[in-house]
Amino acid sequence: MAPKRQHDTRASDELSGRERKKQKTTAARTIAVQPSTGPSTAANSGTGPSKPVRFDSMKGLPGALDVERFAESRAFEINAMHEAMQNARASSTQRAWQQLPRHLRRRAASHDVRRVPLRLRDKARAEMDPARRKALGRSMPKRSRLTLPNRTAQLLSRQKDKTWLETHIWHAKRMHMDNMWGYRLAITPTEKSFRPSHRASVHGSIIHDASYFSTIELLGPEDILRTILDSCCDCQGPSPGAKRFLTAARVLETCIYGYNTYPDQLVGPASIVWHVDAAPSTSVESKGKGKTKARLVIPVSSSTRIRTVWIRVHPSTTVEAHQALRHAASSALDTAKEAGRCAEVQMADLREQFNVFEIMGPKASQVIKGALKPVDDQREDFDKFWTSLSKIQSAGSVPRGMVIGFTVHDPRLSFPPKNPKVDVEVGPTLSPSLTVFPSATLAQSELWRQDTRMVLRKPRYTKKDIDQRRSKNLVPGTPLKAERKDARIPVLLIQRSVENNALTQSDPTLSRCSTTNALHGWTLIVPQGWGMPFFSSLTYTGTRVGGQRERQTQAFEAGCTYFPRDFPATEAYNDYAEERENEERETWERKPPAKRPNYKTLGTRSPWRPDWNVVLGLEEPVASAAVVREEGEMLHAQRDVTMGDVHPPASTTNSRCASPAPRAVQEGKKRAWLLRGADMPALVAEVSSMLNPATGLLVHLNQARAKRKLDPLHATIRAEDLLQAALVQVAIHPCSRGCPDDLAIIYRVEDSEARKWMSAEAKKKSALALLGDGPDETELSQAASSPEGIVGYVTTGGFSLSLGEGHAVGAIPFARYLDMRKQAERLRNGQRLLVKLRNRNETICRLAFVDLLY
Repeated sequence: MAPKRQHDTRASDELSGRERKKQKTTAARTIAVQPSTGPSTAANSGTGPSKPVRFDSMKGLPGALDVERFAESRAFEINAMHEAMQNARASSTQRAWQQLPRHLRRRAASHDVRRVPLRLRDKARAEMDPARRKALGRSMPKRSRLTLPNRTAQLLSRQKDKTWLETHIWHAKRMHMDNMWGYRLAITPTEKSFRPSHRASVHGSIIHDASYFSTIELLGPEDILRTILDSCCDCQGPSPGAKRFLTAARVLETCIYGYNTYPDQLVGPASIVWHVDAAPSTSVESKGKGKTKARLVIPVSSSTRIRTVWIRVHPSTTVEAHQALRHAASSALDTAKEAGRCAEVQMADLREQFNVFEIMGPKASQVIKGALKPVDDQREDFDKFWTSLSKIQSAGSVPRGMVIGFTVHDPRLSFPPKNPKVDVEVGPTLSPSLTVFPSATLAQSELWRQDTRMVLRKPRYTKKDIDQRRSKNLVPGTPLKAERKDARIPVLLIQRSVENNALTQSDPTLSRCSTTNALHGWTLIVPQGWGMPFFSSLTYTGTRVGGQRERQTQAFEAGCTYFPRDFPATEAYNDYAEERENEERETWERKPPAKRPNYKTLGTRSPWRPDWNVVLGLEEPVASAAVVREEGEMLHAQRDVTMGDVHPPASTTNSRCASPAPRAVQEGKKRAWLLRGADMPALVAEVSSMLNPATGLLVHLNQARAKRKLDPLHATIRAEDLLQAALVQVAIHPCSRGCPDDLAIIYRVEDSEARKWMSAEAKKKSALALLGDGPDETELSQAASSPEGIVGYVTTGGFSLSLGEGHAVGAIPFARYLDMRKQAERLRNGQRLLVKLRNRNETICRLAFVDLLY
């Protein structure tokens, strides 16, 4: 058959790339044939039909086979087959770096062969550019071992202005890092992981290294410690000295305030953990002689019982929390001294003495049980709890804040871990979580002892020693048996939930927050020096690793507030807002006028930082900051705008002073403060029904202070000023369309406009919007909004993956919130409070509903 192409005898240089690639692939798949060397071989290589072979008979088969001689006679064929397989594999269309999994790929990996695993290193070296290969192959002069810098000294020199976590090097290889709160923390993974991280928190498990949180230890008499905490903690909800927390079986989630300044000077959230009281609560004394000898049981007073309590706070609030607790301790000791009592309270900073890992998701319990191997424990409650870990489908079925203390073996001995499967029992049996209850016995742990933590500060055996012991096993992969010299590490396990408190107390039919997903998991606390051994085992179970962005997303998806970005009127929020303002303003200034939004033309009064004092009416807005656009007026072309026209003055945000609230009122200063707490539903219901809400708010706050044995607020504090400066946190849900962004503007809705919006929404649902009777949603959204109608700002906004729509968290004045409730009653709109949302770089306003967060 004639060839398809007549001129197919071109040189190799004239062939196209596709043809050369085809020739290369064909040559790589060709198996070499042994050349003929004699007449016997030529005679045997003749073509023709082969002789028939009978398989039903043993005739013609040798009685014995010499394997060595048979292999030698077929050596050429075996080598040819092996070389052909290697050539075919080496000539594949994938490069060496393309054969790596996604989590092993690195930026600029093609420039360094040593970053490729050893099995693919030869292939990667062959694929490199010859010039580059020659440059990398140059032998550099070897430096003397004495002149080489010490690696430990090098790493410590890089931590002069910041602190590294024990897992820093692991995170630095896989995540974007940034300096935050004095630490070098992981922000987000380098690979695309936003949606996978959300799926892991909802359906799997995700781990976050939270060792940067600060821990403050207080040691002293129990009654004085309770007085200190009552004077600094939130007056709403349970007290830190409640019986359920004093037994150390649960953790209290509360907020720290300045000493005796509630509800002003909010510092930030805090977790309070009591140490199990080792001393008996009663003492037995004998009285009398002989048979008349009687035994008297005398309860031990709380003034003589020495207790220890840990307070875990955010790193941005460490200094403020120290000052508040120190001031409260001094006042409590002075009071005890005046009563003729000699007492002492010790305060210690336990930063960097623990490694804390937050494991969230339905599979968090299986991850804990697969990675940790407890030491034989004689406690029956712990055996029940450890058995139930493989039977519960979520940590949310465990009592909130439950504390479990136990001791585990070195996790490197049982590496790699294996996750147990969930054992779901079928039948009318009780849930495993209902058989285990928080108790002081279950919360006991040696982690509270300072001498134990100091002994375990440095592991006795390195990873090299553990690997040498593992290499001596006859069966590879067999777990090592714990020897007597191996370390036993005490740990604390605390149940953690990220959920909206309004879900369990509000009517699901009235609140759209009930559709958000609550996330549950565990907080694992291990001693210093054991961060990487535990972290390696936990990550090997298949759980994802998250940074600051993933931790913030968990709170956003659960419909909760996140500190500090959602807590205005705090020092931590002011620092966060100032840093964000500088970054966004620099980004805006780097762009030309045609490529950036003209905030003056858009009517955005404060584009980079919320002016809370202006919203509350404590300050007047800048005259040139806003441009009131008339309805129907065309927007002018974008022009360059100077920063003085749109940037609010530095005094727009409130600045906290060190003096207490009464002194600030005497000086005539009004400062914004955040109203929140567990009693918010009762407070709102009581205050909103009064003719004078300001007086009702003051009375309710004084009642809350009285429960903690605090004096009422100073007489110079006016109820009207207190109500005017109050902010509340709200969740915002767009009614239909729209996705609010950060720093979006919240507008109030007048009654006439609200009726139009409600009519348009009703027509849209009933498919009557095409009739053209009255304004529709599009016409209403394009109506201009006056800057005087601004009632708040969005602190966190975006698209919620759990809701499937836009969602936002913001803050509005408490007085405006009460007005919205009255408006809903006038419009007979139930509990749906209406507002309008506008992104700072847009002109369209969307209708949204507001729910109270606390």
